[in-house]
Amino acid sequence: MDSKNNYKVIGLMSGTSLDGLDIAYCQFNKKDSGWSYSIGKAVTIKYPAAWISKLSSAQKLSGEELIALDVAYGKFLGKACADFIGKNSLKIDFIASHGHTVFHQPDKGFTFQLGSGQALHAASGRPVVYDFRSLDVLLGGEGAPLVPAGDKFLFSEYDVCLNLGGIANLSMDVKGKRIAYDVCFMNMGLNYLASKAGKKFDVNGAMAQEGEVNNSLWKALAKVYSGLRKKRPSLGREIFEKQIQPLLDNESISLNDRLRTFTESSAAEIASVILSSKEKAKVLCTGGGALNSFFILRLLELCGDHATLIIPEEDIVKFKEALVFAFLGILRVRGEVNCLQSVTHATRNSSSGLTIGL
Repeated sequence: MDSKNNYKVIGLMSGTSLDGLDIAYCQFNKKDSGWSYSIGKAVTIKYPAAWISKLSSAQKLSGEELIALDVAYGKFLGKACADFIGKNSLKIDFIASHGHTVFHQPDKGFTFQLGSGQALHAASGRPVVYDFRSLDVLLGGEGAPLVPAGDKFLFSEYDVCLNLGGIANLSMDVKGKRIAYDVCFMNMGLNYLASKAGKKFDVNGAMAQEGEVNNSLWKALAKVYSGLRKKRPSLGREIFEKQIQPLLDNESISLNDRLRTFTESSAAEIASVILSSKEKAKVLCTGGGALNSFFILRLLELCGDHATLIIPEEDIVKFKEALVFAFLGILRVRGEVNCLQSVTHATRNSSSGLTIGL
């Protein structure tokens, strides 16, 4: 258990939208008033086509192939960190790695984030904290979302912390208790549709803006979310592929109309949660979707005067999750709670994550 108050940590994040590997060198300082943070250096390493193919199809591998890929990806992470540390002449306490989610099935008692912590440690030569979700799942929780623990300590000045990544999720305090949940699919759907036009993503929602809402697709998406809303499960690739992707594959609807409809659907799902609050909300918007100007415009129009949407400096927009996992690593090293029962619905709070080299 560590009790020092100053840390220099690298946080690693690879999201469901496969934008790339986020590497953030973060500094944290604990004072009587709470934690302060800064992002010193940060970069997103775009995945080569070969890695996009491997990561997007990892769930189809045999057990032996998956283990081999787990080690290979761990080595990839370790080398990326070693290069980043060397290029920027950094001294760090450890690396905190989220990994890349391949399987997330808490109802069956497991979750799996690709990227062997042992391989990462060996390739980087630095201590590592990894596998942040498994313990919570084994304690009966959803294993997600985990970022709200960071929101609680690092971003408490906001009423709502909204992450617009592959999946849109949010966290907020209700009567002194932190709650959080996945709201809907976001960039996972938008990027999937954009890929049909040979693009990695729809820049600023330009294609979506040219389309019109298709009522049948809108109703189909609303029906899916209505069913999910009753249970508020942790959303993942499995649900997307089974329930959302077939709807987005409807070629009888123009691509721009599908993009517009999915954009409007996601904005409506998020706005409905924000509007359910009795008071005007100060909403922090981060994640790649915060840079989608058309989406933000639609969300603003749907929320009206009930919310102020705040898009922070670009490093926070892009690297907030990497920052938070660096912080969750600190809490783990200190033996403090980094996984909240009120958020994941586990049987208890926990200090989750495995360590090596510490």
